[in-house]
Amino acid sequence: MTTATAPRLDFDLPPTREAAVPPERRGIARDHVRLLVSRPGVVTHTRFDRLPEHLRAGDLVVVNTSPTMPAALDARRGGAAVVAHLSTRHDDDTWEVELRRPDGTGPVLDANAGEDVDLVPSGRLHLREPAGGRRSSDGVRLWTSDLVLPDDLANHLAAHGRPISYAPGPGRFPLSAHQTTFARLAPRLGSGDTVAAGASAEMASAGRPFTPLLVTDLVRRGVAVVPITLHAGVSSLEDHEPPRPEPFEVPAATADLVERTHARGGRVVAVGTTVTRALESAMDDHGIVAAARGWTDLVLGPDRPARVVDGLVTGWHAPRASHLLLLEAVVGRERVERAYRSALAGPYLWHEFGDSCLLLPN
Repeated sequence: MTTATAPRLDFDLPPTREAAVPPERRGIARDHVRLLVSRPGVVTHTRFDRLPEHLRAGDLVVVNTSPTMPAALDARRGGAAVVAHLSTRHDDDTWEVELRRPDGTGPVLDANAGEDVDLVPSGRLHLREPAGGRRSSDGVRLWTSDLVLPDDLANHLAAHGRPISYAPGPGRFPLSAHQTTFARLAPRLGSGDTVAAGASAEMASAGRPFTPLLVTDLVRRGVAVVPITLHAGVSSLEDHEPPRPEPFEVPAATADLVERTHARGGRVVAVGTTVTRALESAMDDHGIVAAARGWTDLVLGPDRPARVVDGLVTGWHAPRASHLLLLEAVVGRERVERAYRSALAGPYLWHEFGDSCLLLPN
């Protein structure tokens, strides 16, 4: 695993630049959010439904098919209310779980190994140990935990879970608002094949603005769209913290098209950091992208630049987020900093319901 360093890019993000509600609730179609297109030396401001105009025949767009699960569960720790965020399920059916304060003020960091947390209205979490042995001076953010439920997991989450939100108060939206066009809803979220039966704790949000009509327009222009799957954990660990290992799958057909695209001089454009991580993890020791599945602990950054992905469709990340290092690994630090300066000078909105950016290669 490559060790991440803190991104140099830091900035103040006013609360008014955070997209608190889906664009549809703001009277905007999914694919009508703003799009900043960054080419070497040129920044263009447009709308997301114009994305096909900025790609070319022979390019390959790769998307993540992981669905979003209703991963937030109300719980009680002693007499205090908390929210349990299910992050990543391991092959032995343990979970990485984050405990949060229900008022949206941050994580609960003073839990202890061996502690039980009662789920509402039923079930419990048994906190085994800090996930990956990761413990900071402030406490433990992620716990490896046993999840004990009176019912099948999928049924329990359908009845009592909701999409993860970091905003305080009741401003919640249905699970459909947190699904992309590409999400393949798994028949089960319980035990079994982690990749086939899993889901993401939070939406692979770079793919949210895509619509079936936009995908059709891409294909009509000669741009192929192909899938990978990576089930992402919680995003609350972004500040200086590298991502945890996550399950992924790159199908043989996708790997073959990546190789063919490069051989023809086309560009491989990843939709989101999850796709980038999966594709780069599928490259073998000879530099060839091949079918792959399992767990990836790859961290992209200055000491591990992208070698498969040429361009990137992405949302706007928080100041000093570790995801910024991945963007730098694809197009370089100067390009990322210029794009962010331009977005901050304009009306762009941040986070999963916000606007988008297309970073194209040198």
